[in-house]
Amino acid sequence: MKSTLPRSIGAVAAAFVSVIVATTLIDVLLHATNVFPPWGERMSDPLFGLALAYRLVLDTAGAALTARLAPSKPMLHALVVGAIGTVLALVAALAMGDQGPAWYAYGLAASSVPTAWLGALLARRREPA
Repeated sequence: MKSTLPRSIGAVAAAFVSVIVATTLIDVLLHATNVFPPWGERMSDPLFGLALAYRLVLDTAGAALTARLAPSKPMLHALVVGAIGTVLALVAALAMGDQGPAWYAYGLAASSVPTAWLGALLARRREPA
């Protein structure tokens, strides 16, 4: 029996790579078009709200990608992404300090598992009958 561990790791990694690339590109675009202030300047709370909004969408899409690529148990794979995302967001929240509002950093952490669950559900709906 062939191990599915490499495919499982690849499915989980795909979420993180795709979300990091997409959020970075959007961040760069929003800074370049002056929607966001110059790098290093603190954003207003509404702009952090905008950043949270598109990150929720991208996190959901990343989890859906993981669920579609998973060799088995797509929901479990997506929830692993959510759990890892929660830990990473909490570490980032601590590192962020006073560079942004606490609600933003902890909102990312609190939303990781729900967006992963939603992504897996959306991926399931797209499967052929």
